[in-house]
Amino acid sequence: MPHVITQSCCSDGSCVYSCPVNCIHPSPDEPGFAAAEMLYIDPYACVDCGACVSACPVGAIRADTRLTDDQLPFIAVNADHYPAPRAGAKLPPTSKLAPVLPAPRLHKDGLVVAIVGSGPAGMYAADELLTQNGVRVSVFDKLPTPYGLIRAGVAPDHQSTKSITRLFDRISAARGFTYYLNVEVGKHISHQELLEHHHAVIYAVGAPGDRRLEIAGGDLPGTGSATELVAWINGHPDFAERQSGLDHERVVVIGNGNVALDVARILTADPQSLARTDISDAALQALRASSIREVVVAARRDPVDSAFTLPELIGLTGTAEVVLDAHDHALVRRDLEHARDAATRAKLEILSRLPDAAIPSTRPRIRLAYRLTPQRILGGERARAVEFTRTATQDTVTLDAGLVLTSIGYRAAPIPGLPFDDESAVVPNREGRVVDADGAPVRGAYVAGWIKRGPTGFIGTNKSCAMQTVAAIADDFNAGLLGDPPQRTGSMAKLVRARQPDLVDSQGWAAIDAAEIARGQAAARPRVKFTAVPDMVAAARSPRASRRKRPRHAVV
Repeated sequence: MPHVITQSCCSDGSCVYSCPVNCIHPSPDEPGFAAAEMLYIDPYACVDCGACVSACPVGAIRADTRLTDDQLPFIAVNADHYPAPRAGAKLPPTSKLAPVLPAPRLHKDGLVVAIVGSGPAGMYAADELLTQNGVRVSVFDKLPTPYGLIRAGVAPDHQSTKSITRLFDRISAARGFTYYLNVEVGKHISHQELLEHHHAVIYAVGAPGDRRLEIAGGDLPGTGSATELVAWINGHPDFAERQSGLDHERVVVIGNGNVALDVARILTADPQSLARTDISDAALQALRASSIREVVVAARRDPVDSAFTLPELIGLTGTAEVVLDAHDHALVRRDLEHARDAATRAKLEILSRLPDAAIPSTRPRIRLAYRLTPQRILGGERARAVEFTRTATQDTVTLDAGLVLTSIGYRAAPIPGLPFDDESAVVPNREGRVVDADGAPVRGAYVAGWIKRGPTGFIGTNKSCAMQTVAAIADDFNAGLLGDPPQRTGSMAKLVRARQPDLVDSQGWAAIDAAEIARGQAAARPRVKFTAVPDMVAAARSPRASRRKRPRHAVV
């Protein structure tokens, strides 16, 4: 097999478009793309041209001869997605290009768009817009630093995934791109004021909240969410003062998606290995003093229903000590007898080979546990245990724990001035056009990313999502449905600075970025982050800021 996609796949889809023989699937125009755990290279059709390697923004594609030992399982993962060709069957012609989604096309110049949110959805939307002639884009974010969950939500030991920021750096350097960072829409400037200076506003604000677990004791000290812990580990300023709660031998994580595995892996990792990442200083210090010996990742359902992806499981078992108890090994064996889906069967086979939890461990470990339904969190001044029932039974299981984290999904918050569907936690829309209660488009208002479709997909899924939204804007602009903004775009900066004197622009972000990288160089780390907004603003105002340029090799 000439080339292989590995666990750091972001599902961006750039590799699909670069492939001359259409051997990477699912492609963004195929029904399974949004729900796919990763993309897969067809081992029988690949012609070893290497075009996908240079197209991948996170370095996830390698020749099969250059895989590390931990990546070798991905040869089978890629191959299992495709049926073996029949003897004598012809492979796809090498001149066949992969199908692509129709690109937006403007019939006139002068489109000006505001994007609220600088995470993947916002940056991909900016990229699609700036491929058109004469388009200008203003990107707003309430933090002084851009890139959203890439900076604050990707585990620090996944630096290859964070390298997608190199692509975002190139986008933000394009002609017509302007940053308005440390500016909160709804506080410093309103939606209506944005429309007075832009033809359209795209909200790409993601899903910053968590789905809550409504059980007794859920608000005790020592409880929280996995996403909050990841944000603290990454130095997000809103969580920098969080108490670590790592002074007990066990942590329980309720939910078993990829974020739960990220938390479990970080909490049981050798702190010395994390010292080479961009983890926050406070988190690194707390992990060095940690008492944790076990992280239990508890799920309500069966092993066959595991929410984590196959690539994440392969990555976890290749670096951490992961175990199952006898009860859960029996569940895995039962599920293996009936599993038909290749990816699910591959997960179960990996689980079946895990060591038994009864075997003593010499280092902190992760225990995956199934059919545990949380009933209440026990404790007085702080959490000390979680009481479960065996799912669909009355049997009780109690696990001692000094820290209890929920990881049951993200949830978006309403946007002032726009309709919101509280049940699905998205802004009602049709192909990115915001619609009101009667289904009529709200002029000039658009959405992309999780606020549009819910918290599904991966980083790169936002590319096709943003492309659809931008196509809607282009169609509406071409049809004359957007009208011209009454205010000159040039007056926007003056208005925002009057409301928010601590505005951070592109030059200010470049200064913050350079300062963090310089702080990290002495410790042989990618960067040492600022974790307080005043420190970020001060770095942005540094006397040397005007002479700093963001290094192209850096990741956030």
